[in-house]
Amino acid sequence: MNTTNGNSKQQAFRLESDLLGELRVPAEAYYGVQTQRGIDNYKVSNLKMSDFPEYIIAMAYIKLAAVEANHELGIINDAIYAAIAQACHELIEGKMHDQFPTDMVQGGAGTTVNMNANEVIANRALEIMGHNRGEYQFCSPNDHVNCAQSTNDAYPSAFRYAFIRMNRGLVEELKNLIASLRKKGDEFNDSLKMGRTQLQDAVPMTSGQEFHAFANNLEEEVANLDRNIKLLYEINMGGTAIGTGLNAAAGYAELCIRKMCELTGEPFELASDLVEATPDTGAYVSYSASLKRLAVKLSKTCNDLRLMASGPRCGLHEINLPPMAPGSSIMPGKVNPVIPEVTNQVCFKVIGNDTAVTFAAEAGQLQLNVMEPIITECIFESITWLRNVMKILREKCIDGITVNREHNEKMVKQSIGIVTALNPVIGYKASTKIAKEALETGKGVYDLVLEHGLLSKEQLDKLLDPENMLAAH
Repeated sequence: MNTTNGNSKQQAFRLESDLLGELRVPAEAYYGVQTQRGIDNYKVSNLKMSDFPEYIIAMAYIKLAAVEANHELGIINDAIYAAIAQACHELIEGKMHDQFPTDMVQGGAGTTVNMNANEVIANRALEIMGHNRGEYQFCSPNDHVNCAQSTNDAYPSAFRYAFIRMNRGLVEELKNLIASLRKKGDEFNDSLKMGRTQLQDAVPMTSGQEFHAFANNLEEEVANLDRNIKLLYEINMGGTAIGTGLNAAAGYAELCIRKMCELTGEPFELASDLVEATPDTGAYVSYSASLKRLAVKLSKTCNDLRLMASGPRCGLHEINLPPMAPGSSIMPGKVNPVIPEVTNQVCFKVIGNDTAVTFAAEAGQLQLNVMEPIITECIFESITWLRNVMKILREKCIDGITVNREHNEKMVKQSIGIVTALNPVIGYKASTKIAKEALETGKGVYDLVLEHGLLSKEQLDKLLDPENMLAAH
């Protein structure tokens, strides 16, 4: 069937049918009628499945494991098996990803996503077998590609594997950021500055200690992400609709899991109770929370960077961030901390996504949680945004930070806070007297200690040597 589009060019269509009736599908499309309904129904986020290649690859592995299991059990014949397997391998290699145009936010508990994969694989298999797209009597999206499966086991198993794959890139970028912070910690280890609590002068420290603390704080999140990603290795393939295994052959579930392990090299496990596992979203809640925890820490780090770089004349001015953009359309010379600012905003989005995941997980009813699409979209988005912004933060901010050593040392000498470091030497009473006089006169503690002859300049400088700020002594 042909029709004319708005550009006055002829576009060919084929007619496909489903439960709701007939619908036109672009003749050259590998997807079919149920995908087309998804395209028509869900114009929500402008984020498409094709925007997340790992999602498509993970779904292809699920379908490949299923067809291998069904072939080995004698349910799928050699010709159909070979064609479906080849189509799956092509998706894994990155081909036909443009054939996944459905919106990430949708109803139906993922049915459109599952059928999108089934239809693309079936139509490519038909092509491999020498048939036309849409001739499903020779290879059916439902009867062959989806054999022994339901959306309710294939779909969550696929996005679990996608999260696992994407988490590796996230952790790698996190480790790169940590390494950059450690490098700055080493570079600034002899630079004295004033530490602060409650935004008030506390005691001296080094800028190196501060940056090493940033690194160590984020280092904990590597282990936390790895700990929570392990929860996603338990999948429910073989449970079919509600976990009872209806329409799957005896032994299929165990064989499908074994095939997944062989194909991917991953330690997947079959859920011990498939009826429990089908509606369970606990692993997504835990993993999303680990993304939120990383976001909270990352945002706090950026808050500190913005405070430390405030000024340059009327702020702390302890460090200099690389200038990335003019800071104002009205104030000449102003340069804003735009990279920490964009990182903060990404972190806010991740925190919000975690809230959405929490509500969606709670909304499950009886034998299925139909809100999994928004859980999926939120977690995909959080992983992607965090990975991207950590790379930007490292390359465009952290790597180029410099420290204002003389300014920071001057602030230490003028501060009230250094009296705490001198307390063990000159005593609490003398320290209190010096602190009070400093507050009343505006003089620095450093100068007052010398003025009162409590310590020599050599003794005072030795006490304030950065090496003595690194540990208890």
